[in-house]
Amino acid sequence: MEVVQVLHMNGGVGETSYAKNSLLQQKVITMTKPITEDAITKLYCSKYPDEIAIADLGCSSGPNTFFLVSELLKVVDSVRQKIGQKSPEYQVFLNDLPGNDFNTIFRSLSDFQNKLRKQLGPGNGPCFFTGVPGSFYGRLFRKNSLHFVHSSYSLHWLSQVPQGLESNKRNIYMASTSPPDVLKAYYVQFQKNFSLFLKCRSEELVDGGRMVLTLIGRRSDDPSSKECCYFWELLAIALGDMLVEGLIEEEKLNSFNIPMYTPSPAEVKYEVVKEGSFNIDRLEVTEVNWNAYQDEPDLSDAFKDGGYNVAKCIRAVAEPLLASHFGEGILDEVFRRYREIISDRVSKEKNEFVNVTVSLIKA
Repeated sequence: MEVVQVLHMNGGVGETSYAKNSLLQQKVITMTKPITEDAITKLYCSKYPDEIAIADLGCSSGPNTFFLVSELLKVVDSVRQKIGQKSPEYQVFLNDLPGNDFNTIFRSLSDFQNKLRKQLGPGNGPCFFTGVPGSFYGRLFRKNSLHFVHSSYSLHWLSQVPQGLESNKRNIYMASTSPPDVLKAYYVQFQKNFSLFLKCRSEELVDGGRMVLTLIGRRSDDPSSKECCYFWELLAIALGDMLVEGLIEEEKLNSFNIPMYTPSPAEVKYEVVKEGSFNIDRLEVTEVNWNAYQDEPDLSDAFKDGGYNVAKCIRAVAEPLLASHFGEGILDEVFRRYREIISDRVSKEKNEFVNVTVSLIKA
């Protein structure tokens, strides 16, 4: 599987699109907003730059892309007005892999810019947007050209499926039944990717530049713990049932593995310290319910079904990976089964994603 070619969220604005099923990711951005606001405020107040270059890495498409940008710009504008500074000009880079739906982003750009101008009022500097397709596990920008880098729910994705997973049969990710060599292979791939990410960003950020990164992670020292692997284990159950019924091939299931790693805070800290280009300002852990619509008011009957909500969220993320490996013909059936399994589990227990957020300063 060429991850760079097939890893992207569902495009467009249809029922299974990421744009329509990314409330959970928006809640995570909101939860980590105090860390992001603190970082951009400290960055601005350290030098009062005439221009600020911001990169959102793994921007995807849909409302969250502009939600993050607008929050950052509103923070800077509020601070500069309080201290009587002229507004800087903004350059915003939106990065994701080439398969991302950049068309949907830029079709809605004009409306967003008009809305932003009304929110910020007169005196705010111009804001220029550029799409940057490519992997963030390599250089994307000129040296010393960025002031602030943000990435949310992207860096847990790996550049490739780790090597040596042949013994991980009937699993599609790290699981309680995965052999130790499988867990090690995933961790080694994460180390390679994350250290390379840090090295590339250290070259692109100005001295004193900042990054805020949020990944799906775990509190446990066990990389196969339920808190980070359970939602993939349940999808593996749905696929396993389809195998038993002859709907998919055994070789196909045994060769499918999710290119993802959910690190602990200690693992993130270790890689940052080892790479050496950044100092850690903050390192925090939060949780968010699998069901993003939990406690939301005025829901339709469909959205009151936790299994429905979680299955649609995961489908918007995982469908391109599944389609490229098994074919599009299984998608409706596998997610129908997944919804039933999830509905059963969430009715009996509380399940949450663990988020690891780190705020970094270029040393």
